[in-house]
Amino acid sequence: MVSPSTARSVFASRSFRRYYTGQALSLIGDGLRTLAVPLLVYRLTSSALSTGISYVCEFAPFAIFGLVGGSLADRVDRRALMISMDAIRCAIMAAFALLFVGHLLTVSMIYGGLILLSIAAAIFVSGQASSIPFLVGRERGTEAVAALIAAENSSNLVTPIAGGALFSIFGPLPALAINAFTYFLAQLSLVRIPTLGPETTLGLPSVRHVFDDVRLGFGMLWSDAGLRAQAYVSFALNAFGFGGYSILIPFLKRGFAATDQEVGIFLGISAAGAVCGSLFAGKFASRWPFGRALSTAYLIDSILFLPVIFTRNIWIAGIFWAIANAGAQFEIAQIVGFRLRVIPEDMIGRVLGAVRLLVLCGIAPAVVMFGYVADHFSPHVAMVLAAAGYLAIALAAVASPVIRLETR
Repeated sequence: MVSPSTARSVFASRSFRRYYTGQALSLIGDGLRTLAVPLLVYRLTSSALSTGISYVCEFAPFAIFGLVGGSLADRVDRRALMISMDAIRCAIMAAFALLFVGHLLTVSMIYGGLILLSIAAAIFVSGQASSIPFLVGRERGTEAVAALIAAENSSNLVTPIAGGALFSIFGPLPALAINAFTYFLAQLSLVRIPTLGPETTLGLPSVRHVFDDVRLGFGMLWSDAGLRAQAYVSFALNAFGFGGYSILIPFLKRGFAATDQEVGIFLGISAAGAVCGSLFAGKFASRWPFGRALSTAYLIDSILFLPVIFTRNIWIAGIFWAIANAGAQFEIAQIVGFRLRVIPEDMIGRVLGAVRLLVLCGIAPAVVMFGYVADHFSPHVAMVLAAAGYLAIALAAVASPVIRLETR
């Protein structure tokens, strides 16, 4: 494992550079897919609820199978685990592309493929989270996480705009095919890394081992007041935040008569804010106490989102969405870095699996609820509810001394 004292930055590690390059490439494909698939579902169904279900198919299995992924990541060769998950994701996206070419791709097939994609992603991310301290050291975890988030959001500066233009001209095929190819490239980058840990592999866990690991992960979560309080707040904020995000396409199309290309540009503007937030998190990762920085970001994020629901100009909405997104990305980098600091290294996968289930389990019912409100009332009403709920939870977090005074 790399000692933080021997590395000037996370990029001083050759293994991390290769790791970063592979993830950056796959994120380009992901950026195209996350625009193309919801647009395709919306085009096929004209339903905000059906579009929202595509997000449920990605988030719900991701939350549940993170528990299994955490057990695997702490016990088996993480590099082999991550390569195999990327191979599965590559095969799924290639199948999507071939089925679309043959005019055989249905909404049910999309949902099923997204569930399998989500399971593979949950296991992959468990290996990724556990491998970061192994590559760069525990104290540089926030910097490494911020760098990866910045790579994701940098790709989103271009891919939504390009994806919207490609979708309006060629449909979803280019995005599906490119996403499959970038997963293949990510596998090649991981092959070039000597190891991602752990230092001692224990082999595939039995069912009993998985249950024991899940119990151990939740035990660590419940026993740490700071981890527990922050996870509860993340659960509530994710429910309202992702509930609002899931009806973004209907919100833009019905409220602003946005074209597919304008939706892509809107997401590109949002990504610009996200890049700023993630870069800011990496640069100022250790300059402020964690609790004070996080509480301040929650409050600013929730207040600066409010103009989105009041303006009737799509580009003003896009600017304030981007500013709020900057705050959200800063929060994510701070939170993940905090977890990597306080969780024992040999338990990171298991504890993060437990945390991930808790913080994400509210997304699926929230997405269904907000999709229902958008279809039966209007997307604008649903977005107002999301904004109001997010603000209320942010104020509660600021008022909580367990969160606000956390200094680890």
